[in-house]
Amino acid sequence: MQVTAVYTLNKNGTIRVVNSGYDVKKKKRKEAVGKAKFVGDKSVGRLKVSFFGPFYGSYNIIALDDDYQYALVAGNNLKYLWILARTTTLPENVRNNYLETAANLGYDTTALIWVDHTPQP
Repeated sequence: MQVTAVYTLNKNGTIRVVNSGYDVKKKKRKEAVGKAKFVGDKSVGRLKVSFFGPFYGSYNIIALDDDYQYALVAGNNLKYLWILARTTTLPENVRNNYLETAANLGYDTTALIWVDHTPQP
């Protein structure tokens, strides 16, 4: 599945989150719209995200490159981990650094799902 996540700052300080993807098996695009709120100081990458009403999940930025191109994001336990990028490719040094960081924190990095961003017809 090809996936994207788009984050837009709202005037009220919350963040609009649009996750979308193309399911190549079902040949169908899916989209989920949610919102995120900062937890504490807005200069700290700690948010709570909701796609289902009053239920929020943790979203903690644990690594970020200097140019804000790549982020390593964790949930509230060792089952949730994402690597986000502004491009469809991830430099090998960034990938290796983030995988090492995650493994050192106790994440099973072999369970990560790597998205195929090959364009679909």
